[in-house]
Amino acid sequence: MEPTQQKPKRSAWRIVGAVLALLVLTAAGAATGLGLYVSQALRPVPGTGHEIKVDIAPGSRPAQIAEVLETNGIIRDARIFTYYLKWKKEGSRFQAGAYALTPGMSLNDIIAKLNAGDTIKAETLKLTVPEGFTVVQIAEKLAQTTGKPADDVLRLLDQPAPYTGSVIAAIPEGAAIKHRLEGYLFPETYEFKLGTGPEEMIARMLAETEARIGSVAGWQERMQKLGFSLHQLLTVASLIEREVVVDEERPIVAGVIMNRLKMNMPLQIDATVQYLFDKPKERVLEKDLQIESPYNTYLNPGLPPGPIASPSLASIEAALSPAETKYLFYVTKKDGSKGHLFAETYEEHKKNIAASKAQEGK
Repeated sequence: MEPTQQKPKRSAWRIVGAVLALLVLTAAGAATGLGLYVSQALRPVPGTGHEIKVDIAPGSRPAQIAEVLETNGIIRDARIFTYYLKWKKEGSRFQAGAYALTPGMSLNDIIAKLNAGDTIKAETLKLTVPEGFTVVQIAEKLAQTTGKPADDVLRLLDQPAPYTGSVIAAIPEGAAIKHRLEGYLFPETYEFKLGTGPEEMIARMLAETEARIGSVAGWQERMQKLGFSLHQLLTVASLIEREVVVDEERPIVAGVIMNRLKMNMPLQIDATVQYLFDKPKERVLEKDLQIESPYNTYLNPGLPPGPIASPSLASIEAALSPAETKYLFYVTKKDGSKGHLFAETYEEHKKNIAASKAQEGK
């Protein structure tokens, strides 16, 4: 009887086993290689220390954003980054805009920045108009900010035809008004885009005046009760602004103005005389009080033709709510407080003047 042939079968199994082992090793090697590749792709790119501006277009999908980031050298691999976003459940809150990103940032830092919309702030022009500034002073500020000649800006302010709104409509026609937009440009700090011209800045200030007055509760009813137009209200507010520093005194000075108007007394406000000069004088002299001008409230009873400066909201509110007193006079204290001494009669006023002078130099 011949022996059974087993040897070839065992050899076949050995071959199969070797092939399977090779496949397993190959798969393991491939997995290890893939893992190493993914791990490498998720590492930050080498840092440079220099920011790169990266623009993310509105409506961009996460995969598109990843391509932009890779193109700009912020990440290593857009496809791996996209899978990473899916795994982290991120990407849906990314915001469009221009970003300053630095090679070397971690993926999580990049994600956080895109989620927060931490974009590059556009370059802006800042314009600060202090309370009590005149149109001439504002024109100089606008000229400094925009690089335009001050005379050209002043002409724009004196010819407000292009501008619209209720405050513009309140300006009466009349040759006596020195500057058309005096008192109508709200004092505030504004920010504008780089390249903004004076026309747009003027329109913004006019709109701000309209908005601020509109924010005062019942302003129209209160104005009508006082018998003022909007132009007259801003005129009174500008007188208060130029005369008063201490906030608590604003309604009291408003009350003095109202009392004098009711009695048809000249207001005799130094600030209206100062308005006649290109630059304010340190002290108004007796001869200055004789200058012929409709703005000179020493020579003319009633209000001047228009505002003499840009009033603050506090002065506008004081003009709407004058204090009910019998005061007709006030004089500045010389004690450094910048407050006033008030009087009902001229005799009391003379005593206050003497008391004020006695404080000077102490």
